Amino acid sequence: MTDRGPGRARAATSVAKFHTPEIVLGRGAFPEASVTVAGLGVRRPLIVSDRTIEQTPWYDRLFADLQRRGLQPASYLDVSPNPRSHEVADGFAAYTAHGADGLVALGGGSVIDAAKGVAVLASNGGVILEYEGIDRVHRPLPPLVAVPTTAGSGADVSQFCIVNDPDRRTKVTIIGRTLVPNVTVIDPTLLTTLSPQVTAQTGMDTLTHCIEAYVSLAHGRLTDSLAIDSLTGVWTNLERLVEDPADAVAGEEMSLASLRAGMAFTNAILGATHAMSHPVGGHCDAPHGTINSVLLPHVIRYNAVVCADDFVRLADAVGLSTTGDPRTVADRLADAVAHLGARVGMPETLAPLGVRAGDLDLLTTHALADSCMITNPRRPEESGIVELYRQAL
Repeated sequence: MTDRGPGRARAATSVAKFHTPEIVLGRGAFPEASVTVAGLGVRRPLIVSDRTIEQTPWYDRLFADLQRRGLQPASYLDVSPNPRSHEVADGFAAYTAHGADGLVALGGGSVIDAAKGVAVLASNGGVILEYEGIDRVHRPLPPLVAVPTTAGSGADVSQFCIVNDPDRRTKVTIIGRTLVPNVTVIDPTLLTTLSPQVTAQTGMDTLTHCIEAYVSLAHGRLTDSLAIDSLTGVWTNLERLVEDPADAVAGEEMSLASLRAGMAFTNAILGATHAMSHPVGGHCDAPHGTINSVLLPHVIRYNAVVCADDFVRLADAVGLSTTGDPRTVADRLADAVAHLGARVGMPETLAPLGVRAGDLDLLTTHALADSCMITNPRRPEESGIVELYRQAL
């Protein structure tokens, strides 16, 4: 892996694959979830969700819709915000006990990741942590339909599965194109039951996806355009949706932004922000989007050493002044990202999340081993990553 280098022209990948699931998108799309499950030939679906979603109207409606189509659903609902490896194992046990032949993930990124983990075990066996890394899942997964209830994770269109390893207290990144769901059903109506805090957290995750995909070493012309469109959507609509969950226009635009960012990063991959965020999430059990919000401004400044011109284009996309040298503009963008996070209630540092100075060496070790670091535009070094964590404390 090499840096782009100061002043080096931005060159997109000349030949690239682009992978997405079938997408059903729009207000009122929710009933299509049961249609797609039946259309995939599934007869005994396992719904993977969590106890919070169980209390919303969406869980009961999905269960009833599946039954009305003559299907025999069952549920696994014990998924944590940062899904543990043993929860994936328990979900697989529920899948086996039901004699399931497919899955429906109803929830945010944690739920969808847990469902992916269950699907991996259903067709490949073993223990989910054994699949850490890239392209280690070799057998096709059973049918999986994702129904996201947040606008942020991108898990519904991505080739990523993130699972918490409680023993090592870090998150494990599993990447492979077989992990892309068969269908995603995106209905912005489902965002209306989110708390403002979760809306903010997941929105800042989307923002991070945009920026990291755009500067990734594996970017391409298609991922670039998706990242830029997503970025402008988040910048214009996140605060509106946090302030008013019933804002239909903001909900639709944030759903689109999350979708575009998901398609961008699953094909371009990510960078140091996510590589550094995963260990913190595993170590402190903190919300992923919140961690990203704290780390992203620091990583922008770190990466601007080798790709400042990229950040000039991103700054221009959100209406920031691009006067001055590129490094100055990159700093301006980093400041604006931090200010947006503060306006939607994100902390300014990692300290409130439970990170301490004594944790930094261990967090750095895990971050450097994370697959997301491979496509970061600046080659990471241990001293630099430790310093980034220190700046974020």
